[in-house]
Amino acid sequence: MSKQRKADLLLVMVTAFWGFSYFLMDFSLTDLQPMNLNAFRFLVAFVVLGLFYFRRMSNISRATLRYSLLIGLSLAGVYICCTYGILYTSISNAGFICALPVVTTPVLEFLIARKRPGRKLFAALVLCTIGLALLTLGDTFRPALGDIICMGVAIFYAIDLVLTDRAVHREDVDALQLGICQLGVVGIIMLLLTLLLEQPHFPSTPAVWGSSLFLAIFCSGVAFVVQAVQQQHTTASHVGLIFTLEPLFSAIVAYFLAGERLGWRGYVGAVLMMASLVLMELDWPTITSKLRKKP
Repeated sequence: MSKQRKADLLLVMVTAFWGFSYFLMDFSLTDLQPMNLNAFRFLVAFVVLGLFYFRRMSNISRATLRYSLLIGLSLAGVYICCTYGILYTSISNAGFICALPVVTTPVLEFLIARKRPGRKLFAALVLCTIGLALLTLGDTFRPALGDIICMGVAIFYAIDLVLTDRAVHREDVDALQLGICQLGVVGIIMLLLTLLLEQPHFPSTPAVWGSSLFLAIFCSGVAFVVQAVQQQHTTASHVGLIFTLEPLFSAIVAYFLAGERLGWRGYVGAVLMMASLVLMELDWPTITSKLRKKP
């Protein structure tokens, strides 16, 4: 198995965790306030992984710390928008909108690095954008407040992906250290915000403890470390497109666990967004050549 294919599979696993996280966030927010929840999950993730990789965390370079701060700031923006957004929209809509970095990442790469998207990626972006419009715009062609807030995720996470792509390809940056340190940055930012704006407390029930710990260890700790390490073997745009699977997982979870149903336009939009991923992932020239060779 090639390094990129292995990276793709691990990133799909990460995407499944994040798809499930929308339901867990929605449930945890019945007890914890938004920044309180984010502070809990990221600080727990930082402490657990920091202890597990204690020896590896020595001799951190300045470049690693610098990129950890920058990526942590952008990641904090992602989770501020995501957590507040999910309060004012459905789990399904939040999952699909938060997959929009597939569109914004190539645009940001073009603006920063003048890296033009290929034809296949451009077609995928068109499909994804149309699908998103069908999913989020109602009869009045006006998205809900939560939909608008969640769109901030697309901007901040595109910045995160581009910065991570630059960082992990530098010789003076350790990807594992980067993945763990950025969790600490986000956790500290969220802790300051919850102390200033909220009345923080620990989860009140065993169920909320369980969902919050799963968010911390798997959806934050494991997920962001895997992303940082595996992004060495692929590109930011490719990762953004893989993350398009996130809304599929969130919609499945919302359907079975939260009883959410999409209208016909929502399902058409979801299919178009999934089609954009298939279009990008399949090796069409190889498939076409094999079909031509068949008798």
